[in-house]
Amino acid sequence: MTAMVHGSAVAIHGNGVLLLGPSGSGKSDLALRLIDRGAKLICDDVVNIENSNNLPVMICAPNIAGKIEVRGIGICPVEFVQSAPLRLIVQLTQDVDRMPPEHQRITLAGYSTPMFRLPPFQPSSAIKVEWALRSVIEAGLIPLANADAAFNESVTM
Repeated sequence: MTAMVHGSAVAIHGNGVLLLGPSGSGKSDLALRLIDRGAKLICDDVVNIENSNNLPVMICAPNIAGKIEVRGIGICPVEFVQSAPLRLIVQLTQDVDRMPPEHQRITLAGYSTPMFRLPPFQPSSAIKVEWALRSVIEAGLIPLANADAAFNESVTM
């Protein structure tokens, strides 16, 4: 089964990071800055999440593979990877706790996944995403299947 999510996804050292937020919130912009720091695009705008061995994997839709929207420039080609396991969700918002609760999670596509809230347009936002991912990996946190969540859903955040 597949869940279709409105967001942008990148792989950092093979670990998938999903950027969520409303249209115009900075998902593609932050993805572009992460790519500039060495991340690989998985998909921009729509991300498919599939279950693979009880873990969520983000997969790009073939019709938009290797393309990212650069606001003010247009649709641009970029190096990409076809898929990566979901490890972290970053919810883009201006309302961020100075000291957030430890090990926050959000349920998406049937998985309770580690989550951080970050403002997208701060100069340090790309570095903060990398640090958040590192903290998730070092803590050994992975997405957990949520029996109460329907896997076959379409999510817009």
